[in-house]
Amino acid sequence: MTPKQIDAYCAKLPAAKRSVQWEGVIVFKVGGKMFAIIAPDEKGKPRDLWFKSVPEHFDALSRSKGFRPAPYLARAKWVALEDPEVLTAAETRAYLKRAHAVIAAALPKKKQAELRL
Repeated sequence: MTPKQIDAYCAKLPAAKRSVQWEGVIVFKVGGKMFAIIAPDEKGKPRDLWFKSVPEHFDALSRSKGFRPAPYLARAKWVALEDPEVLTAAETRAYLKRAHAVIAAALPKKKQAELRL
């Protein structure tokens, strides 16, 4: 998926917000908490796509082909997709949807109710 496609998909997730931080890095949040990060290169392809992983899948996923532990965020069970070609668009969307769901589920119940999650 291209950064534009990732951006459009993440924007459609419930209560998702997009911001630009850290010199052009696009950050997606739900309830003020990050669930995905993309940094496009000069050609428009993702230089890196980072997202929150399901904690029990982190070890296996971070060792899978095309993935690695996300710098600075691995301790919070984030992975970096180094090679976007290893995933289909449907697989990428599924990982992003799951990352959103993991973060949304960790929000306080009151916040979840406010956001209608």
